[in-house]
Amino acid sequence: MGGGLSVVLDLGKTLSKLSLWDESGAMLARRTRPNERIEAMIGGARVRVLDAAGIEEWARGVLREFAGLGRVARIVPVGHGAAAAIVRNGKLAAPPLDYEQPIPADCAAAYHAQRDPFAQTGSPALADGLNLGRQLHFLDTLDPALLSGDATILLWPQYWAWRFSGVAASEVTSLGCHSDLWCPASARPSVLAVRRGWADRLAPLRHAGDAIGTIGAVWASETGLPIDTAVHCGLHDSNAALLAARGFADIAGHEATILSTGTWFVAMRTPEEGASVDPAALPEARDCLVNIDVHGTPIPSARFMGGREIELLTGIDARRVDINPDQPAIIAALPGVVAAGVMVLPTLTPGVGPFPDGTSRWISRPAGSIELRAAVCLYAALVADAALDLIGARDRVLVEGRFGEAQAFVRTLATLRPDLRVFISNQHNDVSYGALRLIDPALAPPAALVPVQPLDCDLTAYAARWRALTMARE
Repeated sequence: MGGGLSVVLDLGKTLSKLSLWDESGAMLARRTRPNERIEAMIGGARVRVLDAAGIEEWARGVLREFAGLGRVARIVPVGHGAAAAIVRNGKLAAPPLDYEQPIPADCAAAYHAQRDPFAQTGSPALADGLNLGRQLHFLDTLDPALLSGDATILLWPQYWAWRFSGVAASEVTSLGCHSDLWCPASARPSVLAVRRGWADRLAPLRHAGDAIGTIGAVWASETGLPIDTAVHCGLHDSNAALLAARGFADIAGHEATILSTGTWFVAMRTPEEGASVDPAALPEARDCLVNIDVHGTPIPSARFMGGREIELLTGIDARRVDINPDQPAIIAALPGVVAAGVMVLPTLTPGVGPFPDGTSRWISRPAGSIELRAAVCLYAALVADAALDLIGARDRVLVEGRFGEAQAFVRTLATLRPDLRVFISNQHNDVSYGALRLIDPALAPPAALVPVQPLDCDLTAYAARWRALTMARE
């Protein structure tokens, strides 16, 4: 990766993370911050926004710490999708909207009538502000001045690249993330984005790995980072996970699907070389979409809020499904849970996922923590299996991210899909590794992939009943 250390700023929906890496790709330090749920006034309305100011204050302190650990040569920002900042006169005009901010029904309907067809953009119509275009439409109704004059629209990772360097840029992985603003086939802004004038507000397009500038003098002074620290353009977090996966010999060059797990579970299928992607073939109403990788290639994808649903089912403060010492007990409980017909029906997060119109309920909810977590793992695997089906996943699947540690989940998935070779990366830093591969594509992966062994438990009848009950309620 060249001389000096690398910093990755990973802005997830739930956590913000800063990590420090040496030239060999070894992590030297990692700090995290739970993202605050805050509100702000925009155009006279109180709305949910991202805590840009709080993240910046935290990042300044962590970078000061990292500067004392060695010479930092570069910063790469990574961020979740459906988030953008409006910058005017060199300043943040308003905090970026939280994509879970409800959009009034009349405003949403007016926007929906203007959207381009799914076949052109690969962006499905999503709830709240999950379509970035809907956020921009809503902001325009709240305060038309926000998007006037010299206003620039910066996607969430590129907002931080601009904040660090003062250089504005756009990048395709965030532009193409169910935004309604991009056409994958033509690699240009959508008709909607052009008609509404938003395309003209986008900063110049750069590659995710480009060093777009160096850290500003104020940041250098306040953190102790070298004044020549390079700031890279950055990318969408799920696409960083995809880039990380392609660093493994078992994935690179093969037909493969990456299941990135966190607040969202995002299945991204890399078609075999030469294969084309037809967005119209994907079921838009079941939360399928077309992502764009760092090379501009369309990637068939499907998603659901797996991490959010797991927390809702188990309780945020309860023992988690991915705690390593509990895995043998959770796996041992699975046959009993299956035999008793215990199951969860989707969906806990209405409007998203393969079953967006379902209303969740338990069947024979268990009292014990172990049995409950076993049932939740079964549920997550069944929904993940449905998402994989929707995008035509075949040959091999790599489960990366936090829930790759949930053995009951990944082994259930492997049992449900005997047609697939299922792997885990056994690492917590797949997104950061992907960001580092932008700088050094030849960077060796931190460890070999681990094949997942199916359970010694027949799930055929259980899965068939779950699917029948689920589809009957859709």
